[in-house]
Amino acid sequence: MRNPTVPTFEPAKVPEVTLAFWLAKVIATTLGETGGDALSMSAGLGYLAATGVFAAVFGAVVALQMRARTFHPTVYWVTIVATTMVGTTLADFADRSLGIGYAGGSALLLVLLLASLVAWWRTLGTVAVDSVATRAAEVFYWVTILFSQTLGTALGDWTADTAGLGYAGAALIFGSALAAIAAAYYATRLSRTALFWAAFVLTRPLGAVVGDFLDKPVAKGGLALDRYAASGVLVAALVGLLVVFRQKAASRAH
Repeated sequence: MRNPTVPTFEPAKVPEVTLAFWLAKVIATTLGETGGDALSMSAGLGYLAATGVFAAVFGAVVALQMRARTFHPTVYWVTIVATTMVGTTLADFADRSLGIGYAGGSALLLVLLLASLVAWWRTLGTVAVDSVATRAAEVFYWVTILFSQTLGTALGDWTADTAGLGYAGAALIFGSALAAIAAAYYATRLSRTALFWAAFVLTRPLGAVVGDFLDKPVAKGGLALDRYAASGVLVAALVGLLVVFRQKAASRAH
């Protein structure tokens, strides 16, 4: 019989949160921006059609992720990249084609993100990332991530364009906010779960403005790099990072 005084560890189907995790997240979100723009703009599909393509890819890979019994880094990060790409084109469609604007899109998506987290907490009692070891937790996890990635795109565009900070200015703002969260992690006793989700959300607009900086025209403050080439370099960087820094599943004590 298991001794109830001795904690056991249940592996989650998400990676352990380390520096490599955050580096991979920033690269993946930047790739989502350049890859999403490549299909919607460079390939000429438009925001709605590109969203449909990426949504289908996301549906397929998240099904693989949820069917797996254990954590698989490749499947996990392909799913993350899919959420960033569908988030990019969906936010662009809502902000530009539907005409609700960056501020309106950001506000709507923030409400959806918070509603997802509240529903998750009320249903399962925790939104900690290391608790994602059940089907119900996975559903909430991926819905929350999809909202956060879409929100990040709208927020990044609003900060860089509407607020007039430009890509470099917006990157400085979001980078500074992430640095403040890191400082709070080491210097305070604030909820680790709250800090994680704050950082997770903010890495997306950081990646969005960095991606825009890479592929937007020089006249708009970008480098005008080829979107396909930029995406290829980011894929190689992500793969290289995951090969060098092998990730393991997060675990929690019961």
